[in-house]
Amino acid sequence: MGYAELFILAVGLSMDAFAVAVCKGLSIRVLLPRHAVIVGLWFGAFQALMPAIGWLLGAAFADMIAAVDHWIAFVLLALIGGGMIRESFHKDEEECDPSLAPLAMLLLAVATSIDALAVGITFAFLRVDILPAVTLIGVCTFLISAAGVKVGNVFGARYKSRAELAGGAVLVLIGLKILLEHLELLPF
Repeated sequence: MGYAELFILAVGLSMDAFAVAVCKGLSIRVLLPRHAVIVGLWFGAFQALMPAIGWLLGAAFADMIAAVDHWIAFVLLALIGGGMIRESFHKDEEECDPSLAPLAMLLLAVATSIDALAVGITFAFLRVDILPAVTLIGVCTFLISAAGVKVGNVFGARYKSRAELAGGAVLVLIGLKILLEHLELLPF
């Protein structure tokens, strides 16, 4: 997996965090720069930590399931992406809590990064160099989440479902690309 693909994956993974950051920005009456930094740090750190944990778990089993690793990567990414796409069509209004307290942010950071844990498992199967990958994911998520707080504060929740839809589509397409490359159905 090249850096361009990792960047696209990082953007796709950060869309859940972006959606929650938009909600946070919507709920904060007087937005200060530190609010965006706090949200960005929590989400960026967990989006980097979870794939590292997934990579460690996947590396322990990678040799045992090498024959089907491409299918596992495809299924995990398709399920995660499909869930994000499905969620983007739900019109249920989520309660936006303005709290940036550590416990509230910890719960949100874990919830938005569970998909990154599964992606980390696929990284082990694909033999991805984990340090640059998690760094790119963490930095990308930090920047996108911090921007999401500002977007939410200025524009409201207008972009939340579109972000989830785009992120889900990206993950499904990357999973499909991995599968097609392994099956040698792509010319590149």
